Amino acid sequence: MYLEHWGLKEPPFSITPDPRFVFLSERHRDALAHLLFGVGQGGGGGFVQLTGEVGTGKTTLCRLLLEQLPENTRVALVLNPRLTAIELLETLCEELHLDIGRTHGSTKALVDTLNTYLLDAYAKGLHVVLIIDEAQNLSVDALEQVRLLTNLETDTQKLLQIILLGQPELREILARSDMRQLAQRITARYHLMPLDANETGAYLRHRFRVAGGLHSPFSASAVQRVHKHSGGVPRLINVIAERALLGGYAHDATKIEASDIDRAAREALAPARRETPAWKWAIAAGAVLASILAWMWWPRATPSSTMPAQPSVAQAATRSSVAALKPVKPVKPVIPFVAAAALPARLEGVDASGLPAWSALLHEWKSGADPSVASTCPPAIEAGLYCLRARNGTLDKVFAQGRPVLLHLRAKDGASTWALLLGADAVRARVQIDTQTFDVDRLALVRAWNGESIALWRGPDALTESLTPDGRGPAVDWVHAHLDPAYTGPAVLDSAMRSAVREFQASRGLTSDGVIGPATLMALAARDAGPRLRTQLD
Repeated sequence: MYLEHWGLKEPPFSITPDPRFVFLSERHRDALAHLLFGVGQGGGGGFVQLTGEVGTGKTTLCRLLLEQLPENTRVALVLNPRLTAIELLETLCEELHLDIGRTHGSTKALVDTLNTYLLDAYAKGLHVVLIIDEAQNLSVDALEQVRLLTNLETDTQKLLQIILLGQPELREILARSDMRQLAQRITARYHLMPLDANETGAYLRHRFRVAGGLHSPFSASAVQRVHKHSGGVPRLINVIAERALLGGYAHDATKIEASDIDRAAREALAPARRETPAWKWAIAAGAVLASILAWMWWPRATPSSTMPAQPSVAQAATRSSVAALKPVKPVKPVIPFVAAAALPARLEGVDASGLPAWSALLHEWKSGADPSVASTCPPAIEAGLYCLRARNGTLDKVFAQGRPVLLHLRAKDGASTWALLLGADAVRARVQIDTQTFDVDRLALVRAWNGESIALWRGPDALTESLTPDGRGPAVDWVHAHLDPAYTGPAVLDSAMRSAVREFQASRGLTSDGVIGPATLMALAARDAGPRLRTQLD
């Protein structure tokens, strides 16, 4: 089985939207923030529009949104909107579990039933959200009915918030002059772009690591070819990478090179469309001109609707006509949530030494070291427990380590302290400051963080000893034991081992210099025993 060949516990590049494998680029986080804004603004009114090419992650973001919905939110989700206007109203009512047995297909009766529910929800302090996926498939009549739903309101606010998810064709539809009334009600727009070349490499490493892999087998040139063939579209990246792993297993390979990716792309992707010869373009242009002249002399007819775009095979196989989603009732969090605006106040007046956070971090690692001594971050805090201080880092790199870490936060009054990062999901982070543990918005945490972090890791004793002149020592022995089994050279830092170290560093997003430094040693210890960052905050 190819999973065993690559040291994996499960397939890393399945096209199903498993939340455990979610990789959020900066653009994906921005898009999710727009969707959360659409829900959080409640009765602010207007539409929120998210568009993107097929396979860029819109459905995955929708799933993340559903997981992050506030407790006072009720949601109706329509996954396939190929419905008439009245069918769309019926679907909306069914999603909200309303009794429409006596409406007899009457638009007025359905709207009255919906309006009664929305007014009751408003009185109870609930937010009601309608999410329409594949919104480019809505007919003109259905789009107009969606617009009219925003007229359900009180004197001060709208009763229904609407989020439209769709392919780029949705932007073209809403740009038409007959759609201007709806377009003017869109209060937030975001177009989701594919991953860039660097993000493609990080995406491959992330999914391979989540699936249990230790060393990413994709060489730098292979990553470049994956990005070229996929255009940075996550779904296509998955298809190509999966086929490449199968091919590598079939050929008993230990690395995936550029040629393997080219072969996988030829096998897995539809053939590229060939360029049309110039003479064929001339014939086509003549035919178009003839059609235009004929049209000028032919009576005009008003189209009844815009032809909707056909869904992809993957979408047709995974989406039912209408999802029967029950109102979301998340478990009430046991950890308090601190609003972004309130975080600076939490940082004022706290212990600047951060010793409580240090005590908590040492406790996570089951260490009895003195926090006041450990807070200086010596290379070795105690036998087998090492410390690494990093500056000018990013949260993505911190999360990639997968370990609890100390972050240096600053307050508005110039004061600063150390906070212990315990976990994070798509939009929140869990931190401990002094003796208090709470959740906070990730963006708020980024604004308060100065980029400095401290992490701990365990390894054999004496890893900090200097190497002998011929490149031997405890650190080299440990690296030799942790490197890819394909490396069969001696436990000596020669050119072959430096090359293997550089490949490992590149697979982990580290500086690829072949030097066995603390960051490389800590990355090698990533799968060893020890505390982990929580990835699900409940």
